Amino acid sequence: MQVRGHFILSKKYCDTPFQTTCGGQALIEGIMMQGPEKRCIVVRRPDGTTECTVEAIPPKKKIWTVPFLRGLAGFIGSMSYGVKALMHSAEVAGDDEMADEEPTKFDLWLEKRFSTEKAISIALTVSMIVGLAFSVGLFILLPSALTGLIGLVWKTIPLWVRSVIEGVLKVAIFLCYLILCSRMKEMKRVFSYHGAEHKTIFCYENGLELTIENVRPQPRHHPRCGTSFLFVVIMASIFFSIAIFTPLQIENTFLRMGLHLLLLPLIVGITWEFNRYVGRHSNALCRALRAPGHWMQNFTTNEPDDSMIEVAIEALKQVIPEKKGSDRW
Repeated sequence: MQVRGHFILSKKYCDTPFQTTCGGQALIEGIMMQGPEKRCIVVRRPDGTTECTVEAIPPKKKIWTVPFLRGLAGFIGSMSYGVKALMHSAEVAGDDEMADEEPTKFDLWLEKRFSTEKAISIALTVSMIVGLAFSVGLFILLPSALTGLIGLVWKTIPLWVRSVIEGVLKVAIFLCYLILCSRMKEMKRVFSYHGAEHKTIFCYENGLELTIENVRPQPRHHPRCGTSFLFVVIMASIFFSIAIFTPLQIENTFLRMGLHLLLLPLIVGITWEFNRYVGRHSNALCRALRAPGHWMQNFTTNEPDDSMIEVAIEALKQVIPEKKGSDRW
């Protein structure tokens, strides 16, 4: 496990007797787990106890189960509930600090004009939109704008070269962002909870009892991680840039940025299906396709302590369906 890259293509870390659709998200001093029927948030309070919140997942409309559309629906749903879970964990984990904080002008404005429930809903929606806009702007639009500046200096640059440079910038910015986050003191514990989530899922998929002793030796890199999904989205956007912009001779920077935005739902849908396929198979090709995303997890996962594993176990136990095998990937 300590040798970076060695395990990535190894069948030992890809094959499990069972592959589950249960997954989660690391939070501030906690973990959110989601199964086919329920979601659960477990957060450790400042006094060392844990708070567990469980809610049922409403059934999906039939249209959102159609291939490619289900990927877009899943992505939006994950973003929406992920922001909600993150804000909840911040409140629970920082009870004392939150109680002493003065409400912002925006908070007071919301409270004055809307009910508490409506105000929270608006705040969550704004947070999700801002987070999505930041991600799209940083990883998709900024590289396109920078290559546009290169085109102003190098006027005879071939379009395929411009697309390749844009792709290199996307990967470089994404990598720098992950490395910067992994160096932040506050994020190190979040990434440790991320590692606990992966280890607990692996333990469950291997058919072992969910105990700290069984979870601890499991790998912290998982083939169906959200980090891998985001990386594949970026790689897919690079492919579409080269495959579409070059043959159509699209040079205008703002037009390219607009097309990136229009293509994003399609790219998310295709990427979701791609990850679903390679996550289900463990042949040499699929393991090779998963390798870059696995490597990225060196920055987004850390080894957890036993208290973090305890939180992950508690969260996963709450969402495992009663009908055995109904959560098969």
